[in-house]
Amino acid sequence: MEHRIRHYELEQGALEIQYIEEFFGEFPRKKTASDILARLAGRHHCILMAEGALPDDPSVVVPVSYKVGHELHAHETEPKLADLVARLHGAVRFEGRRILYSWIGGTRRDWRGQGHFRALTEEQEAWALSQGFDEVVVKTKNRFFEMRATLDHLQFEVIKYERNHSDNHESKVYLSKRLSRDLVSRHRSRRTVVKAPA
Repeated sequence: MEHRIRHYELEQGALEIQYIEEFFGEFPRKKTASDILARLAGRHHCILMAEGALPDDPSVVVPVSYKVGHELHAHETEPKLADLVARLHGAVRFEGRRILYSWIGGTRRDWRGQGHFRALTEEQEAWALSQGFDEVVVKTKNRFFEMRATLDHLQFEVIKYERNHSDNHESKVYLSKRLSRDLVSRHRSRRTVVKAPA
């Protein structure tokens, strides 16, 4: 299957993500365009969307999956990111290296199982390598079995596990992947990549 992926600029990408988040039921709080703008403004980032044709009208193409990553620094001032860096202490080396945090993403339920998430992850890795990043880090929860399985197939390694003692499903899992040219050459998804119009 050929995946059509668009790279988005910040403002348009933030609006598209706010739209697509309405199709997800797993997360109690959906990301808004203002959330995304606040996090990414002034920060090196990548907003990717996979597009698919509507089953009842193949002439109409809509965003069906998205993935957002941004640079993570050793000394963050935003409280959530500062907390993340503290939790990664001893598991990720920041000194002299560029770290990409794969922040948010998902696929609409009716388009799952078609490889969109894999294609977006591989495109994010290719972009990160071209931008000089050394490693991609992602955080998830133990209960997101499908996402964990996909990350496993993509050869992300578990670097830290934070057990939630009252509910193990809520335990946090941190994974990472070191980037190299050899890694990108092993990508399996077929992708057509375009820039979204400004």
